[in-house]
Amino acid sequence: MKTLIIYTSQTGFTKRYAEWLAEKMSGDLLNLKDAQKKNMDFFENYDAICYGGWAMAGSLVKAKWFLEKATNWKNKRLAVFCVGGSPNDNPDVDIFLQNVITEEQRKYIKVFYCQGGFNYEKMKMPSRIAMKMFVSALKNKKDVTEKEKVMAEKMASSYDISDIKYIEPIVMYLGGKDNEKAV
Repeated sequence: MKTLIIYTSQTGFTKRYAEWLAEKMSGDLLNLKDAQKKNMDFFENYDAICYGGWAMAGSLVKAKWFLEKATNWKNKRLAVFCVGGSPNDNPDVDIFLQNVITEEQRKYIKVFYCQGGFNYEKMKMPSRIAMKMFVSALKNKKDVTEKEKVMAEKMASSYDISDIKYIEPIVMYLGGKDNEKAV
């Protein structure tokens, strides 16, 4: 199966996962900006196409281009993966994943999540300010829960919880080894 991994990354976590995927799948890797310059014929050479971006404010960053193009690629194995600062086992991740794509898109695109982390040093200034404000608001919240306290403490500084093992379900799906349809 010929596989293409398209990604966008701000601080490096998504790029790392995209590189791991491309290597494991012996696939091609394209930054979103380069992918957007390709004509539609270019994508016909691929059996599987995957888009990776990061989570921000409840959405998958810059996924619009991929999701629009995906309507023309329903004959391929399609996936999106999202990288975020929450651990994979956080129940909020499942809620997030349910909202990343529509019910219709779920028929032909499979969604995955990979825990990454935060890197304040590489974040663009608006993102860094927004995150610091969110952490501050969480810390100063009146009826803060224990879960929120822990989250605020963790998000107060840079950390890395990424692990190559989180690409395995994506590899299985893109490689057609899980016999699962995108549902």
